[in-house]
Amino acid sequence: MNIPLFVISLLKNGKVFFINAIAGTVLLSLFLDIFDKFTPLTNDRFLGCIYGGIIAGIGTAIILKAGASTGGSDLLTQITKAFNPNIKISNLLVILDTTIVALNVLFFRELEVGLYSAITIFIMGKMLDIFFEGIDFAKIVYIISTKYDTIAKEIGDKVKRGSTSLQGQGMYKKEEKNVLMCVASRNEVREIRKIVNEIDKNAFIVISNAREVFGEGFKKE
Repeated sequence: MNIPLFVISLLKNGKVFFINAIAGTVLLSLFLDIFDKFTPLTNDRFLGCIYGGIIAGIGTAIILKAGASTGGSDLLTQITKAFNPNIKISNLLVILDTTIVALNVLFFRELEVGLYSAITIFIMGKMLDIFFEGIDFAKIVYIISTKYDTIAKEIGDKVKRGSTSLQGQGMYKKEEKNVLMCVASRNEVREIRKIVNEIDKNAFIVISNAREVFGEGFKKE
């Protein structure tokens, strides 16, 4: 089943990726045979799911980062990524692996194995997210207040973060409003909330995650 995928990867991903994918697939098969001869560190399936998911997730992330593949679902993921660069690798890989496990349960009636596999797949997906997106993601703070000027100045002076004023309209009263947007680290959000509450206790605050931020004070390309 890998053969048509390799042909498509050669056409879509190029010769270098094709060679890396062949090497990765052969080495995976080889090392599976080698490690199969060793005594397992544990026979507890639950522990195997947890630590297996962590190790498999890290290993898969390294392979994908290196522009390679071990065949199967991650090869299909890389091909799909070539057609749609905006797709999230971890989500696609989890969907594909979940589909494979579901089919296994359907045809072989191994429900318990499927349930354990679901744990491993979930952990793998989380490890891929951490590897590709990191865990130190920033926060976006939206502040709606009539005292936005004072708040922005205090944030700049005390937290050393810039703010952007966005034009908005309250749809209930049809009033024009200024929405202050500030991107900050997780550690800085508490200080920003404190500043806002001290200046305007009636301010409306929305905090959301920003997975990737590029520019001054954050990551560089």
